[in-house]
Amino acid sequence: MKLRLASLVLLAGISGANVLYAQDTPKDSLLVLSKAEQTLAIVDPSSLQAIARIPVGNDPHEVIASTDGKTAYASNYGGGAYNTLAVVDLVSRKALPPIDLGPLRGPHGLMFVGGKTWFTAEAAKAIGSYDPATQKIDWILGTGQNRTHMIYVWPDLKRIVTTNVSSGTVSIIEKTVGGGAPGGNWDETVVRVGQGSEGFDVSPDGKEIWVANAGDGTVSIIEVSSKTVTQTLAADVGGANRLKFTPDGKLVLISSLRGPDVTIIDTGTHKTIKRVPVGHGAAGILMQPDGSRAFVACTPDSYVAVIDLHSLEVVGHIDAGKNPDGLAWATRR
Repeated sequence: MKLRLASLVLLAGISGANVLYAQDTPKDSLLVLSKAEQTLAIVDPSSLQAIARIPVGNDPHEVIASTDGKTAYASNYGGGAYNTLAVVDLVSRKALPPIDLGPLRGPHGLMFVGGKTWFTAEAAKAIGSYDPATQKIDWILGTGQNRTHMIYVWPDLKRIVTTNVSSGTVSIIEKTVGGGAPGGNWDETVVRVGQGSEGFDVSPDGKEIWVANAGDGTVSIIEVSSKTVTQTLAADVGGANRLKFTPDGKLVLISSLRGPDVTIIDTGTHKTIKRVPVGHGAAGILMQPDGSRAFVACTPDSYVAVIDLHSLEVVGHIDAGKNPDGLAWATRR
């Protein structure tokens, strides 16, 4: 009887494991990195359940999906110790060989634009692009700034923005000669913002760059056309980690590693309208493309909080592994 019971328990455990992987990857998926478990979770956004977890190597911090939604790339950061990008096939849900970045150590911020993966290399004080078609790094540019951390690339590939945490600056890098592809000539304008400039986002209309300064708890607003700070908000966001616009551009959400709340600012009035309790600290923020929800990685609490962007309340939690951080949205085409 005991042997039969043990067999039934084992069978149930195996069946449960199969349930996690049996569901097909939905057309739209939420991707969540677990730093502690070194995995990428594929989450069904309708059920808020993880349907697969794939290993992604040492200290994964940020993740991005390809335009066709079939491949994910995760940065293996390690504060400069590592030099690879993990690659995951989102259709077959398996790890592919990682990308060796050579001397470009400390990859962190990621973006997929123009068929290429753009990345920062913090320890190398540089940014670069990887072309999946040729399987080569086809462009590198040094910023000359300390801890080049996050990155945003314009759709036309002619302007790039990075935050440089330890320098307290933002680099606005613009192409002057040579079309929209890598190569050609580039100009860098270094804009002084606040201490610990890390999380940032570009407004949906492309006219402003909002930067959260973790060291002094302020938010710097940069006008893209003049490349100057037009206003500094005393937003009280010490320890700020990420800043994201809602898709309609009306709100900005800011997470803090040191605080229990997500701060929400009205972009029209520049006033804080709410602080939403999410846990004991938060990192990555992702907006659902239709503007209905925001996902916030609550690293110390080991869950992802789901915020309804209409009520501005937490409406759910996602178990996607211990110490979640980087988030991305994948739409399979």
